[in-house]
Amino acid sequence: MIDSLTLLAPAKLNVFLHITGQRADGYHQLQTLFQLLDVGDTLTFTRTDQNRVNLKSNLKGVADSDNLILRAALALQEAAQNSTSPPLNLGAHIELNKVLPMGGGIGGGSSDAATTLVGLNHLWGLGLSKNVLMQLGLKLGADVPVFINGRTAWAEGIGEQLMAVDLPPKWFTVIQPDCHVSTATIFSHKDLTRDTRPIKVAAFSQRATRNDCEPLVRKLYPNVDNALIWLKKFNEDARMTGTGACVFAPFDSEKEARAVLAQAPDTLPGFVAQGISHSPLNELIPD
Repeated sequence: MIDSLTLLAPAKLNVFLHITGQRADGYHQLQTLFQLLDVGDTLTFTRTDQNRVNLKSNLKGVADSDNLILRAALALQEAAQNSTSPPLNLGAHIELNKVLPMGGGIGGGSSDAATTLVGLNHLWGLGLSKNVLMQLGLKLGADVPVFINGRTAWAEGIGEQLMAVDLPPKWFTVIQPDCHVSTATIFSHKDLTRDTRPIKVAAFSQRATRNDCEPLVRKLYPNVDNALIWLKKFNEDARMTGTGACVFAPFDSEKEARAVLAQAPDTLPGFVAQGISHSPLNELIPD
């Protein structure tokens, strides 16, 4: 049994995002295409002989009760303790190197939570299946299961009904406007489009889709609007990911993507990433 491991918590883009309805419990029904990226936060997990989890992080201003990494670790601890007798001694020290922006719509917190579930499941030798971990993850957030599943995927339901897809290789210029978009604010807003007609996977093309959250976010957050206006000068297919604030444009080569980023003003920081079909987590989790 290993004592420590370091894992990438990959970012994602919503290639499109259609809101097709709203459930009685308030969750929104959607269709989306999650594209995993080769960049993300980094988490290091070290097993300890104390039955507790502690976190060292360069992320400031987030209470432990709101931290998805700690919540994921405690949920896994509880699930493991409830299924074993006598109880296991499950302790870990976690270090987070946070590079993805909060409130960016690129899945940073959800990916961190998923990576914690998968990493500690492996480190502690629990052997819980992918399906069990995805069910635990869904309680933490609708985007967590796609990262546990570890595949670029078409998603429906509230984001938990997943079908793996392989997309043509692309590079992405991702721009981070200087604002934090509240997902709760967007999904509760009266002006959000909630009645987009569902489409078939076979009918998908980026030009025939959109992000239903984008018009509202652009109205409420001028920084996002300005970033999209700038990025669309280089690619008309530029759009927002998730509920924002990050916006992105696809390119056929790394050279093209980096050339665009090099022209970005100081007020529009960003990064370049390659789309990937499989997450590194796939190697650590049994089906």
